[in-house]
Formats: sequence, C-alpha cells, structure tokens
Amino acid sequence: MLDSTSRDRGGADQARSLNAVLTADQMAAYRKQGWLLARGFIAPAEVGALARWTEELAAWPEEPGKHMVYREPSLIDARRRVIQRIENFCPYHAPFDAFVRRGRLRKAVDQLLDAPACLFKEKINFKMPGGAGFEPHQDQQAGWSRYASIFVTALVTIDRATIENGCLEMGDGARFTGLIGEEWRPLTAAKMTGFNLAPVLTEPGDVLFFDSYAPHASKPNMTDRPRRILYLTYNAASEGDHRARYFAEKRENFPPDVERRPGVEYKFRV
Repeated sequence: MLDSTSRDRGGADQARSLNAVLTADQMAAYRKQGWLLARGFIAPAEVGALARWTEELAAWPEEPGKHMVYREPSLIDARRRVIQRIENFCPYHAPFDAFVRRGRLRKAVDQLLDAPACLFKEKINFKMPGGAGFEPHQDQQAGWSRYASIFVTALVTIDRATIENGCLEMGDGARFTGLIGEEWRPLTAAKMTGFNLAPVLTEPGDVLFFDSYAPHASKPNMTDRPRRILYLTYNAASEGDHRARYFAEKRENFPPDVERRPGVEYKFRV
C-alpha cells in the first residue's frame, strides 16, 4: 500500500519535488481519502482533442482482435443498443497513446504511486442517453490483486458530469487500504457502514484520481446527451507491465460484442 509517512531521502526527495505536478494539499487529500479532484488539470485544447479522438474511435469499424467495443440496452428505449464503452484502443491510436503514457497526467500518477507508473488499462465510458450506472465497488475487487497490489486511476472528464447524467460517486470516509467486500461482487450496504457515496460533479478538463481501494459507483444517464469519461488505470512499473495479459484474459472471459458467440451469456460482474 502507499506509505503516507515522511521519509528522509535527501536528494531523491528534492529531485521528486521538482517534478511534482500535484500540490501538497492535493497529496494530503489523496492520502486521507484515497482520491482527489484536480480541477482544470487538462487544458481546453487537449480536451477538444480527446473529444475528437473519442469520436474517431466510435466511428471505427469493429474488428475481432483489435479495440474492444461494448454495447448495452438503453434504459430509455429498450429497442436500442448503445455504446457503453471502448477499451484497448491505445495500440491503434497513436495520439491517444501518447497522451496516456506521457506528459503531466503520467507525472501526477507517478507522484501518487511514489514510483514510475505503467499503463494497466484504458477505457472510455460513453454513458449514452439511457446508459446504465455501476453498483458500488472497489476496483481491486475485480481480481486485480493477481496483477499488482494497488492501482491509480485517472478519470479525465470529456463531457460535463452531473447528477442527472450519472457522475461518479466517491466514498466520503477515510481511506481504505484493503478490500471491504468480496471479490467479483458489488459492495453491500452492510459493507458500507461508516461512509456514504457522495456525487463528484466535474467539468471538461477536470481529473479525478482515485486508488483501487476507493469505493465508488454511478447512476444511469437519463438525459438526452452522452457523458463521456476517459478512465486510465496505472500500476507501479516495479510490479510489472500487465496490460497485455489483462486484455487477453478479459477478451477470453468477457469479449467485446463483435467477438461473442451466439447463444452464450456473458456477465459483467463488477
């Protein structure tokens, strides 16, 4: 787990502070609750580029073995299946890949992990009109401990996230450093005593950083506009680069729509 105690590292600490992109107050908030909101972290021009790249991905033809597109039935019109999310796109989109792996965002994640980071997974949640929410959970519950001990996710806001369109809701209590629920199952009310889930409203360019033990959830989008959010998850490079293995295993167990076999039921667990 992350160690929030102070340590005497001399020159190493001084060199790290020169590269810091998050303030002392932001780091304190993260150590206290396992997440922090960095408003306006991404410049407007970069947000515009992210929106364009997202539109490009959504327009690409779906091909087995490449980027992974998932759909869901609309809660507004059950006759329609709408894009829920797209994953595993960095190998096929160079500008997205550069944004994800380099620059201030990566430096912030390095700072939060207190170590050089490597990409674990990337996805865009579209939350189209009628798109469903997600039940309360900790990301680490999804069997992630077999890859690394802790992860940091950077939620990059592309479209304004509101209560009406299903913004992320974060635990408002003290930081957790272990699982509070069973693997592969959403958190129950009994497991969530001592804290509440509070909505975190974000604007384009805001970044919400949270670790893989921070409880969170979201509600459906019942508005007439999509709520696109970029989720980038990293682990310390010292714990290994598991991205290829993760997506290979996910493709096998929960394949994208274009790779699914007729008559087979696939279930997203957490």
